[in-house]
Amino acid sequence: MQTGELKIYNSLTAKKETFNPINEGYIGMYVCGPTVYSNVHLGNVRTFMSFDMVFRYFKHLGYKVRYVRNITDAGHLENDADVGEDRIAKKARLEQIEPMEVVQRYTVDFHNILNKFNFLPPSIEPTATGHIIEQIEIVKEIMEKGLAYEVNGSVYFDVLKFNETNDYGKLSKRNVEDLIHNTRELDGQSDKKNPQDFALWKKAEPQHIMRWPSPWSDGFPGWHLECTAMSTKYLGEQFDIHGGGMDLKFPHHECEIAQAEACNGHSPVNFWMHANMLTLNGKKMAKSTGNNILPSEILSGNNDILSKAFSPSVVRFFMMQAHYRSILDFSNDALVASEKGFTKLMDAIHSLEDISEGSASSFDVKAWKAKCYAAMNDDFNTPILIAELFEAVKQINLMKDDKASLVADDLSLLKRTIQDFVFEVLGLVDQQEVQADSDKLSGVVELLISMRNEARANKDWAKSDEIRDQLAALGIVLKDGKAGTTFSLN
Repeated sequence: MQTGELKIYNSLTAKKETFNPINEGYIGMYVCGPTVYSNVHLGNVRTFMSFDMVFRYFKHLGYKVRYVRNITDAGHLENDADVGEDRIAKKARLEQIEPMEVVQRYTVDFHNILNKFNFLPPSIEPTATGHIIEQIEIVKEIMEKGLAYEVNGSVYFDVLKFNETNDYGKLSKRNVEDLIHNTRELDGQSDKKNPQDFALWKKAEPQHIMRWPSPWSDGFPGWHLECTAMSTKYLGEQFDIHGGGMDLKFPHHECEIAQAEACNGHSPVNFWMHANMLTLNGKKMAKSTGNNILPSEILSGNNDILSKAFSPSVVRFFMMQAHYRSILDFSNDALVASEKGFTKLMDAIHSLEDISEGSASSFDVKAWKAKCYAAMNDDFNTPILIAELFEAVKQINLMKDDKASLVADDLSLLKRTIQDFVFEVLGLVDQQEVQADSDKLSGVVELLISMRNEARANKDWAKSDEIRDQLAALGIVLKDGKAGTTFSLN
């Protein structure tokens, strides 16, 4: 497939670099997933959507991609300075349920939301609790190298010792001296040799629910450790891309680099990619101030911020209109404008089906297609791609009015390219097709309900139960009431 040269902004070098995978034709990509102690945050959805787009584009180009996105279900303390309570354990204590009930509830919510926004599932979705053994082994190895120490059952990474031969802070462009100067002394840090050292293993206090045996204590892994363990297990000691939100650059990703270099003696990742934040009405989103909205509230319209409900594809289109590295402000006006743009794009795609070939081409489709690839090859520049798609919309509308034309091959190429970029790469969904599919499903189910009613009228209870049970197995639940039988999708 014609692709051109792909350039990606590398956070490590702070510049765009030509992307060449370590193994030709194959890409290993790791993205830090959610900590599942609450409903997925809209800002997180934007980050994951950015990497879903990257994943989709690589697949479109013909690469075989192993995309690993983890679930943090243990070890993430409230404070990045290794003090405070585990977020999941705290939620479990407040709701008086098991920590793994918290994990299950919010992992299901996470998947449901991402499915609504048409995300492709990652190749592997490992959990922190499923890789405790691997994490303990990494701690042992770092200790053997003399770059970690144990105090009272907890193990800390020795940043100053590591920095004698390595460069701690190279990703976030900070130096250790500044970190020492800017670090506040907090309760619980007295065990550390230096305030900037970070936990590899924490001894569990008596009240701490989530704990595992280790050579040092019954405890739990440090937050940064899980990603090093899972990324290297599934992608190797060195892989192509590591992604996440801008807020993870320090300390999380900085600590990941240090752990991997301490273990393996070389940098773990060729390209570090960071998606930028989402603001709401020009301000940082925060539950405490009420300047916050959940993805489900956008789709339902049940909120005090937006004038109405918006479809998942409109929200996705809105997010793709900004570059993944730029701050994006979420507002009612912006969504309304995006909905108009999305509708215009879909209307043009529907119109394209009714346009006939002409005797000559008034639009250079091959040059236009090359511009689409050039946009994506320039650090996944989706806003420029969308601008190019609207250039095609303009041409489609001219063809509708018989003011432009394309020969058969060019018309076919235009249709194919628009389909590829709109649905395959950007991941948008044609709402008309969704509605048509929904109408067809309703028609089929109503037919089966009438067959079941006939069976019941004939006292053929076995057939009636068989229809009900088979529909239930497909997630379609029948409910008999005074007004007749209705159905819902489970």
